[in-house]
Amino acid sequence: MSGAPYPDDLRATVDAYLQDLRFPARSAGVAGLEEAMRYSLLAGGKRIRPVLALATARAVGLREPAALPLAAALELVHTYSLIHDDLPAMDDDDLRRGRPTCHVAYGEDVAILAGDALYAEAFHHLLRAGRTGEDAVPAERLLAAAAELADATGVDGMVGGQFLDVTAEKAQEAGQNPYADPDDLRVLHELKTGRLIGASVGCVLELAGVEDDRAALLRSFARDLGVLFQIVDDILDVTGSEQDLGKPQGSDERHDKRTYVTEYGLEGAREMAARHHDAASDALRSAVPQGAQDLHTLTTFIHTRTS
Repeated sequence: MSGAPYPDDLRATVDAYLQDLRFPARSAGVAGLEEAMRYSLLAGGKRIRPVLALATARAVGLREPAALPLAAALELVHTYSLIHDDLPAMDDDDLRRGRPTCHVAYGEDVAILAGDALYAEAFHHLLRAGRTGEDAVPAERLLAAAAELADATGVDGMVGGQFLDVTAEKAQEAGQNPYADPDDLRVLHELKTGRLIGASVGCVLELAGVEDDRAALLRSFARDLGVLFQIVDDILDVTGSEQDLGKPQGSDERHDKRTYVTEYGLEGAREMAARHHDAASDALRSAVPQGAQDLHTLTTFIHTRTS
């Protein structure tokens, strides 16, 4: 994964919480759908988005039980996006997190439905679990967090970025240059990858009711972290191994995708990653001058990861 340390205690908390999640239905015939959902959800992974949410909660003083429903919702949304990304109509990948992708294991039709269900259950769980127990979040804060998560994953977020990605690929097949404007590649990845990473911080700020200068600085931190994550992802697609990545190496090249590496070269991408790492770290130090060790650890890990 990386030579850098990782907040493994937070990942263990997330994994245990996800393990206990169930998606019951009135019809026993739907059990196969839950099986497919849990197959992808519990396949492992670094859990960067929910870990980022829990680390942010620690940094702003939000109790962990109050943040856990959001952390789970983030991972449900992320898993749904991976299932759909892997489909034959999208990236057509057969391996994810070291084992067959959902559509390979259960069929394309069930994989589509599993992704759809995970997205719906993310909001169901956030809005239901977030308002119960002694760590219940006030309704207006819970709704604000849900609204930010929906915005980050819709037309002006992750799905919009995915649309830009697939239409760019079609334009290239037609001999056109979809990135005539140098900012187009940045916008694509800000939407496709950056918005959900940003929401992992921003939704916690909404839950905690943080509206002071810290909020702007932490959102700036999250934006740079999202760019950093994508740059490193592009680098690893070139330099990583299938064993380390848990998915096919060279997927971007196979689809002739424009990436930070194709745009700026390998060394240029590494220099850009270093700049965004430094910018994220500076914003974090300004936002939490008393220290936010888990967030600093996560930032270094994302910069130096190998999978």
